[in-house]
Amino acid sequence: MSRTKWKGPYVQMDLLKQISTIKHYKKKEFKIFCRNSTIIPQFIGLTFSIHTGKLFTKIEVVESMVGHKFGEFCSTRKKFSYKKKKN
Repeated sequence: MSRTKWKGPYVQMDLLKQISTIKHYKKKEFKIFCRNSTIIPQFIGLTFSIHTGKLFTKIEVVESMVGHKFGEFCSTRKKFSYKKKKN
């Protein structure tokens, strides 16, 4: 279910504070834990390390990602592969 239009997109307040301070220091990458935040146009060109529950995955925000959530771009599941038998 989508969020109502009058409320606007959900972005965690701590994330917005980090973005405003980051522009002063010109730092381009930082870690975030909020996978449910919506990507807004101010994030374009920045690199985020998104927490997957165990590891951090780096994602660079491009224009086509605006309007999506951070969690859509990094998987929390590990790819399954069968182990080979030793002879």
